[in-house]
Amino acid sequence: ELDQTLTSREMINAELREVLDEATDKWGSRVVRVEIQKIEPPQDIVDAMSKQMKAERMKRASILEAEGYKQSEIKKSEGDKQATILEAEGNAESIKKMAEADKQAAILRAEGEAAAIEKVYAAIHEGNPDDGLIAIKYLESLEKIADGKASKVFLPLESSGVLGSVAGIAELFKDDKKE
Repeated sequence: ELDQTLTSREMINAELREVLDEATDKWGSRVVRVEIQKIEPPQDIVDAMSKQMKAERMKRASILEAEGYKQSEIKKSEGDKQATILEAEGNAESIKKMAEADKQAAILRAEGEAAAIEKVYAAIHEGNPDDGLIAIKYLESLEKIADGKASKVFLPLESSGVLGSVAGIAELFKDDKKE
């Protein structure tokens, strides 16, 4: 074949030398060296070979380009994946910090309310309130409840005792006015 012929010159030279040596041996001469200088195939074969080589180069270039594109897409995908992971980790860290801040705020609010309740409790006990003061405060609370938009007011069961105290206070005021 032509491809083999073009790539195997040394082998062809050796075989040709042997054939020529046998043919010239009868004449008493010996061929020491034979070399093929140039092989010129017909033009249509040269054109076909040229097209074949060009097609091979194009094929290799397409394969390399496809492999490059594949590697590029893989790298982009890995980069996107890594970015998504880092973003998720950042969001998780933000959520964790916000939750911690909310927790601290709730603790501080609870501590503040506890301190306020303790101060009010201490102030009430230091003032040594009597039933009259409690009744007045209860009436003030009822007034605030009645100001609302609700059409019903529920009083606790023990309110009858407080209402009795209110009635007693009213009697005191009546007695104060008579004097």
